Amino acid sequence: MMSAPQSQSTDAGGWQRGGAQAVRRRLVERFVSLLCNMATVVVLFVLFSILWTLITRGAGGLSLPTFLHSTAAPGSGGGLANAIIGSCEQTGLAALIGTPIGMMAGIYLSEFGQDGRIVSLVRFVSDMLLSVPSILVGLFIYLIIVEPAGHFSGMAGTLALAVLFIPIVVRTTEDMLRLVPRAMREAAYALGAPGWRVILNVCLRSARGGIMTGILLALARISGETAPLLFTSLGNLNWSTNLNAPMASLPVTIYQYAGSAYDDWVQMAWTGALLITVAVLATNILARWWLTRNGSAQQ
Repeated sequence: MMSAPQSQSTDAGGWQRGGAQAVRRRLVERFVSLLCNMATVVVLFVLFSILWTLITRGAGGLSLPTFLHSTAAPGSGGGLANAIIGSCEQTGLAALIGTPIGMMAGIYLSEFGQDGRIVSLVRFVSDMLLSVPSILVGLFIYLIIVEPAGHFSGMAGTLALAVLFIPIVVRTTEDMLRLVPRAMREAAYALGAPGWRVILNVCLRSARGGIMTGILLALARISGETAPLLFTSLGNLNWSTNLNAPMASLPVTIYQYAGSAYDDWVQMAWTGALLITVAVLATNILARWWLTRNGSAQQ
């Protein structure tokens, strides 16, 4: 006779506990969502603060002479033309050198490399280079290239930037290729496609968005590097596109001008920082647009 009341009381207790757990889960979810939103606001605030500071302080130096004249003595109306060309030349060549090497190494680790000493060594070196201070890379290139040659050069700066560029592309390429479903590879092999065509037309095409993102991240990193260039290309106040001679660059010019006591040089430093930031943002936007356009066209 007492079994029905006991069962009803047990069910009521279970419903109460379940309701309390549901309320607790909702509270935790709202709290975590609030923290995530606050973190997003903080990141956006910092980002827009940096951009606003660069725009307000650097826009005043944007003029035609800035892009046409080379760096000059204080008060003589110099520009940043030689530094802009030098940065484009060194960064572009570093990307041309590092992109194929990094992609091929990433393809090998993902598609051909088996667990072994060589693969483990390549991964270890790549991960180590990802976190190594850039000044050490500059010292390394100085010891093996600049010191034996007896002079600084733009090629030494290019190689230093390429060393910083490669490990990012290696890690990104390997990770993105591992995300491609194995079923896509097996389907291509079942149709009789050779291995190189499967990698080129299936794997790389599927992972191109992530690989492009890694290349852009590497490009963004080396675009603002100063320390390795101080030991390799050094800088040049005159116009020079010779890779076998000291070459100017925006990061080194910013470093030299920012600590100057002359107002026009400080203004040029802010303008150079703005130019680097705008160039990196424009490259990212154009690459995203190109990937989106090609992806929608193929669909």
